[in-house]
Amino acid sequence: MTTKPFTLDTIQGSASSKTYIIITAFFSLFALVGFAYYGVPFFYDFMVQDFGFSRAEVTSGNAVGKLLVAPLFGFLAGWLIDKYGPRRLMMLGAVLMGVALIGLSHSDSLWMFYMFYIFNALGYVFGGPLPCQVLISRWFDKNRGKAMGIAYLGIGLGGAIVPVLANNLETQLGWKYALMVLGVLVIAIAFPMSYFIKDPSRKKDPKKATILSDAPAVPIRDILRNPNFYLLAFGSMCAIGVVGGMGQHLKLYLRDLEFTQAQAANIMSIVLLSSLIGRVVMGWLSDLINRKYVMIVIYLIVATAILLLFLPAFPGKIYVFAVIFGIGLGGDYMIIPLMAGDLFGVKALGRTMGIILVADGVAESVFPVLVGLLYKEEARSYSVGFGLLIGVALLGVLIVSFLPKKSGAGELESTVVHS
Repeated sequence: MTTKPFTLDTIQGSASSKTYIIITAFFSLFALVGFAYYGVPFFYDFMVQDFGFSRAEVTSGNAVGKLLVAPLFGFLAGWLIDKYGPRRLMMLGAVLMGVALIGLSHSDSLWMFYMFYIFNALGYVFGGPLPCQVLISRWFDKNRGKAMGIAYLGIGLGGAIVPVLANNLETQLGWKYALMVLGVLVIAIAFPMSYFIKDPSRKKDPKKATILSDAPAVPIRDILRNPNFYLLAFGSMCAIGVVGGMGQHLKLYLRDLEFTQAQAANIMSIVLLSSLIGRVVMGWLSDLINRKYVMIVIYLIVATAILLLFLPAFPGKIYVFAVIFGIGLGGDYMIIPLMAGDLFGVKALGRTMGIILVADGVAESVFPVLVGLLYKEEARSYSVGFGLLIGVALLGVLIVSFLPKKSGAGELESTVVHS
């Protein structure tokens, strides 16, 4: 690459520039995660019916894509973002994700299905949460939690819209063309916003800050030697694995309960609409209290929501689940980069999250397949699989409880910024 290296500066910049950064991250997450990640599972039951895939196979595409892509490209993407900035990778990610959705609509054989899920995983790594997390962290310091929460509203809004939109498109065009339209929309929404990203201002304000690039980054070898890195990695794997396992099977579970396509779409929308509340509330809390405790609360909310499904039937039970699970889901993905920034500093966030996303990608891909394998076809029961998810969520609470109350690298970097 001949591109001039991306210089990390003071997190200064006009209000309009910061607003554009939040809007860009919002719409990137809206399209690549809200539309693409939460949109594809809406079509799983059609793929099972038309392509003859089993439940384990239809959820294994995400596993194959993430397990191949994350180890090979997760750290590379983080390194490129730290060195050159997120802009180009975000544009590439938008194109790859759009192509993936278009290809999946006609993948009637497993090899094609897996190939386009690899494209899906590449789009997610290059254009999804990782570059958006770094982008927000580089532009915001004091209000980073609130900024991250606002940007992550894009996931909830996109995820809330996509089931209803997909259902309407499927009714009018058929499910294959509906999925193709979603792929085109992903590119149209995310690519132009990323194209106009600018680097933070290089103007110094001696009254407010020094240049952050003058602060030493925490070496990646020191991060890998730190036990807190592994606590965060394994703790986040538990949470991401649980929400992935539940989310990937939600539509199939609702169809087992004989909900119509429209009813299932509405419940999926409620989950993601509720996640908007979770993102705002947890982002706000993360700026007020220690983020370790916010993380524990989120994990407990997710476990409680799944536990509700084991209770005897009562009016509106599935809607109560949708709201509670959505709130937990909303804070889940957002809190991890905030914790990583606290523990290891913003300058190393791309590389740190690149590694953690590899671990999270493994969990997010394996658990849906495992839940599918534990599904009892003759009884149409998810009891074993969902019970496993509750146990893993509680294991995550235990792991996170060992994280320190105060961070080292993040505090050091903050001191440099405000000195």
